[in-house]
Amino acid sequence: MARSDQYRSLSLWLDTVPGTLAPGPSLDGDTDADVAIVGAGFTGLWTAYYLARRDPALRIVVCEREIAGFGASGRNGGWCSALFPASLAKLARMGGRDGAMAMQRAMHATVDEVGTVAAAEDIDCHFAKGGTVMLARSPAQLDRAKTEVTEAREFGFGQDDLRLLDAAEAQSMAGASAVLGGTYTPHCAAIQPARLARGLLAAVRRAGVSVYERTPVLELAPGRVVTAAGTVRALNVVRATEGYTPGLPGYRRAVAPVYSLMIATEPLPAATWDEIGLAGRPTFGDLRHLIIYGQRTADGRLAFGGRGAPYHLGSSVRPSHDQVPSVFAALRRTLTELFPVLGDVRVTHHWGGPLAVPRDWCASVGLDPDTGIGWAGGYVGDGVSTTNLAGRTLADLITGADSEITRLPWVGHRSPDWEPEPLRWLGLNAGLQVMGLADREEARTGRPSRAAGFMGRFLGE
Repeated sequence: MARSDQYRSLSLWLDTVPGTLAPGPSLDGDTDADVAIVGAGFTGLWTAYYLARRDPALRIVVCEREIAGFGASGRNGGWCSALFPASLAKLARMGGRDGAMAMQRAMHATVDEVGTVAAAEDIDCHFAKGGTVMLARSPAQLDRAKTEVTEAREFGFGQDDLRLLDAAEAQSMAGASAVLGGTYTPHCAAIQPARLARGLLAAVRRAGVSVYERTPVLELAPGRVVTAAGTVRALNVVRATEGYTPGLPGYRRAVAPVYSLMIATEPLPAATWDEIGLAGRPTFGDLRHLIIYGQRTADGRLAFGGRGAPYHLGSSVRPSHDQVPSVFAALRRTLTELFPVLGDVRVTHHWGGPLAVPRDWCASVGLDPDTGIGWAGGYVGDGVSTTNLAGRTLADLITGADSEITRLPWVGHRSPDWEPEPLRWLGLNAGLQVMGLADREEARTGRPSRAAGFMGRFLGE
C-alpha cells in the first residue's frame, strides 16, 4: 500500500485531509542520530516536536512503516480530551491522592496545549473546544454518572470540571432519545485528527527532524533501530508504536491490539442538526459498558464509533480486521436509536483500526536510563491528547529536565504482560461479550449488571 488514494481509503479523516498523502523519503542506508523514534503517529511526532524545541541541535530520526498518521492517529474519534484510561482511584493507588490530582490537572492543561500548538504552527485541525456530554439513558447509566461526579468531588474537582446534568440539560446539548440525565465536562475539543497528524509532520520537518516513511522497523534495541534499509544508531531509542507494538520482537505480549470501528454520515442539513443539537461541537457518548463515541464534524457530518470488533488470536493486526460489516451495522443501528432523525441518512465512510490495551488498562511513559530506551503508549483509545503529554514528558526525560510532568504517576509505570495465547484471546473476547450482554441486561432491568462489575475487576479497574 503506497499510493496516496489507498491511504485516503483508511478513514474519513485521511480521505478529507488537504495536500498529498504520498509517502515521503525512506531511509537509505545506515545513519547516526541522538534520538531515534519508531512510529510517526501522534506519540512519535509530539516527541520529535518537543525534543526539537528543547534542543534544536539534536539529531532526531523518525522511522515509520507507512506514512505519518497511518495508524490510530489518522483513524480515531477525534476527541482531544482529558480522559485517561486509569481512574482517579487507581492513579491514587499508584502515586497518592496528590499524584492523581496532578495527573488529572495535567490532562486538563494538555487539551489547551494541543490547541495552542495547532494555532502556533498554523495547523487547521478543526479544533473546537465544546467539551463532552455523556448521556445516561437507563437508571443504571444514571447511577454511573452520579458515581463519576462523586469521585471527581472527592478528588477536589468541582462543577467547572465535571457536572451532573438532569434530563432537560442533557437533551438540550444532544437531542438523543430516552435521555435521563448525564454529565458534562468542558475539557475536550473535537478535532480532525489526520489534519493534526499531517500538520505535525510538516512542523517537525521544518524543525529539522528527519522523518523516513515507508521504512519498516525490524528490531529496536539499546543504541539502534534496525530496518531493512539500514540501521539508525542513536543514544536514545523511543518506542511509539501503540497498537502495532506486538509486531516487534520481544513485545508480543506488551499490549493487546483491540479494534475500534467507525462510520460517518454524509453532511447533514441544518434542519437535521436543529433536532440533534451538538451546537458548539461537543463530543458525545453514553454511559453503556461497550463504549460508543461521536462528534459533529466541521463539515456537518456525524462521525460515530464504538467497540465490539473481536480481538484476533496472536495479537494479529491486518487490514482485513478494519472492516467488520456486523459491527458497522450495529453502529448504524445504535446511531439511529440515539437519533431517529438519521434513519434514512446515507453513511459515506466505514473504517477501523487497532488501539493498544495494556494488561492493567493503564497508559505509561518512561525512559530506561540503563538502556536509553524510551516508550509511551497503552492509551486504550484515549490517546489524542495523552500523546501530547507523553511527547512533552519524553522530551524532558531525554534532555534531563526535572519537571512537574516527569513526576506524574504514569511516568515509569510498567504494565504486566498479557497472558499467553489462547488465554489472551479467550479473556478479551469474553470481556467484549460480557459487556455487550451487560448493556442489554441493564436496558431491560434498569439495574447495574453484576457481570460487568466482575469484568471490571478482571480489567484492572
